[in-house]
Amino acid sequence: MNKLKKGLKYMFFCLLLIVLGPYLITLSFINDTALFILIPGLVAAAGAIFMGFKGIRTIMSAVFDGVPANPSSED
Repeated sequence: MNKLKKGLKYMFFCLLLIVLGPYLITLSFINDTALFILIPGLVAAAGAIFMGFKGIRTIMSAVFDGVPANPSSED
């Protein structure tokens, strides 16, 4: 159960980064001289991808750990 909560926490942060990344990137393209806004936007977009994969992996691990891969092999 703790692993599932941890995975959902990763997904929550992923959702925040999914919104923040494109917002910062768009803001930096509107203001052409704002390169210091583009870099955190790109980092946030990459972080969203990373946190998304990590969150899904953690949730899948919480759900399927301990489940035999082939139930017929236990006979």
